[in-house]
Amino acid sequence: MSEETRKVTHVENIRYDRKLEALYIIDQTLLPGQEKEIRLQTAEEMYDAIKKLKIRGAPAIGICAGYCMYVLAKSIRTEDRQVFFRKLSEYGEYLNSSRPTAVNLSWAIRTMMQVAVEHLHDTRGQMLDALYETAVDIHRDDIEKCAKISEYGLSLLHEGDGVLTHCNAGPLATSRYGTGQGPLLLAAERGMNIKVFADETRPLLQGARLTSYELQRAGADVTLICDNMASIVMKNGWVQCCMVGTDRIAANGDIANKIGTSGVAILAKHYGIPFYVLGPTSTIDMDCPDGDHIPIELRDPEEIKNMWYKEPMALPEVKCYNPSFDVTSHELITAIITEGGICRPPFDKSLKKLFKK
Repeated sequence: MSEETRKVTHVENIRYDRKLEALYIIDQTLLPGQEKEIRLQTAEEMYDAIKKLKIRGAPAIGICAGYCMYVLAKSIRTEDRQVFFRKLSEYGEYLNSSRPTAVNLSWAIRTMMQVAVEHLHDTRGQMLDALYETAVDIHRDDIEKCAKISEYGLSLLHEGDGVLTHCNAGPLATSRYGTGQGPLLLAAERGMNIKVFADETRPLLQGARLTSYELQRAGADVTLICDNMASIVMKNGWVQCCMVGTDRIAANGDIANKIGTSGVAILAKHYGIPFYVLGPTSTIDMDCPDGDHIPIELRDPEEIKNMWYKEPMALPEVKCYNPSFDVTSHELITAIITEGGICRPPFDKSLKKLFKK
């Protein structure tokens, strides 16, 4: 394999064009069939993009939210600083309500609001410049963190390993390499032989549409499987570890991730396979004591029956339960990998140490 074919093609899923003063994202609902950028200008368009998963993945949502808050701040036309701050706060609360589980969304909005407070008495231009630079810093910081997470994750892999992953935690969900898929993309870039099994991740099929798309483009050895095939590939001895991303990490090490993650962790425990969770420290919520305190988003039940099908796959009167996430107990997790290093049990102590460095 040539060096050129090994090189990972980085997907620029979020882009702010300073010349045009415009925010663009790749509409992930159209992938893999179409890679199309859409522009976000209004609060309603931003809310819709996050709610309807045009932009998704906890870190990516946080990055997008930073730019969104800047764009919305620019749209507020008043010299009254109190009126400005109140309106920007309303926009922040509105965006934050779009997806309650991913802590990066609220974290990014709080960060931008804090900058607004610090520059409340500056000129409008000074405040907007500060907000823009903060949004860029959030984006740049995630790129650096993903690179570090990927390096730490790669240190746990060996030539010829099989890795099972669930949902999508690659560049589309974050920036550059990603978190849960970051080590796999880095391995492909360096010519390391890693075999990846990607769960399709029903009902939204992020694993099928996005993860296998990213890995295939990167030249990785990826095999797509249905969610209910995870057990047999583990039993066959084809999987040496599992790597997943996360939308929120509680103080005790419980994690919330895409629905089905806890099932993968339970299977891995049964077969004696290491289960690794990868995410930036911004995903850690030390104010959340455990998984029981993580709010779980419930999505439209019709997604199960109608999404991706030409005709409904169940009778109209059939009830559906459609949680977007589940909680994986810290007892099932081998290690949590952040840009600050590899945290191992007991997580209530190892996670706390990250914030003392």
